[in-house]
Amino acid sequence: MALGDIDADDDSREIPVTEQVEQPAKVMRIGSMIKQLLEEVRAAPLDEASRVRLKEIHSSSVKELEDGLAPELVEELERLSLPFNEDSTPSDAELRIAQAQLVGWLEGLFHGIQTTLFAQQMAARAQLEQMRRALPPGAGHEGADDPRAAGGRTGGPYL
Repeated sequence: MALGDIDADDDSREIPVTEQVEQPAKVMRIGSMIKQLLEEVRAAPLDEASRVRLKEIHSSSVKELEDGLAPELVEELERLSLPFNEDSTPSDAELRIAQAQLVGWLEGLFHGIQTTLFAQQMAARAQLEQMRRALPPGAGHEGADDPRAAGGRTGGPYL
């Protein structure tokens, strides 16, 4: 799919991930927090109270993430992150798996954003080069608007 060639009548085209993240700063903050939390949890033994707290943090993090995402990504996140049983406290392993899964999903999302931005940048460069080639000879060269490049004066009348 070429960027910028979005046909409004074609529903089969995928929306770029950069447009699906409605609040990127919020998603990045929550993602960083979850990743740091996973690192801390890996090294520490979890008692009953800490497992309950981590379960609450996980659930609230998923809800907060959903606020910053487009409906398509919310649906994907809900399919992948199964809720914990309300009646029991999850085990250490269940919590670590859920946190690692969420971190992995977020990292995949971030990589998708980076890839999309890189592709957009490359498409913009190609378009700029195409526009430069379409200009008449001598026009559009770098520094053409800069009088120093042509050997002209750059200061006022006294310099």
